[in-house]
Amino acid sequence: MASILLVEDHPLVREGVRAFLDKTTQHEVIAECEDGVTALQLVAKHRPDVVIVDLRIPRLDGLEVTRRVVQKYPSIKVVVLSMYSTDSYVASALRHGAMAYVLKNSDIKELNAAIDSALAGKPYLSSALTGKAGRDFDSEDRYELLTSREREILQHVAEGMTAAAIAALLNISVRTVEKHRSNLMHKLGAKNHADVIRYALRRGLIPLTVD
Repeated sequence: MASILLVEDHPLVREGVRAFLDKTTQHEVIAECEDGVTALQLVAKHRPDVVIVDLRIPRLDGLEVTRRVVQKYPSIKVVVLSMYSTDSYVASALRHGAMAYVLKNSDIKELNAAIDSALAGKPYLSSALTGKAGRDFDSEDRYELLTSREREILQHVAEGMTAAAIAALLNISVRTVEKHRSNLMHKLGAKNHADVIRYALRRGLIPLTVD
């Protein structure tokens, strides 16, 4: 039996996945949360066998969560559960260390297969993505050029936070926030705040609609 941390910002999806796993597997969901920062805290606390994470979650996106988990806890397997099927998302998840990538519109039984495969140390892609497995994913992704701190600040800027609010949250100076923001805009080729928002929307860092 494996222990699982479930990271998903939509309560209904989170509850559905948890109920399915409870009913169909012996694996145990030992914790769940809706944002990336809390996810890292729970990983450090519980050391789960598997982390199931959505790519678009608040505060710290799923790609960065994946990268940090795999880097710090190599034995923990990350399974990405996402609505995004484009090459760039799949490629980024795999490069960041995800062992499996499951689409949300897949047969939910695929999630079981992905978990079992990841635990066995074998990569897994949803059946709709299997044609991508052999593709060359080495084309440049500007997101890969950003540092961990720049990714954090990109997420917060895209969510509409001011430099002062970001500085308070991350316990750094406003000047440091502005420097990181300038650097990330340069790396992304963004000329203004609107360009940053458009990039974040395309990247799936923030939703297309706001509640």
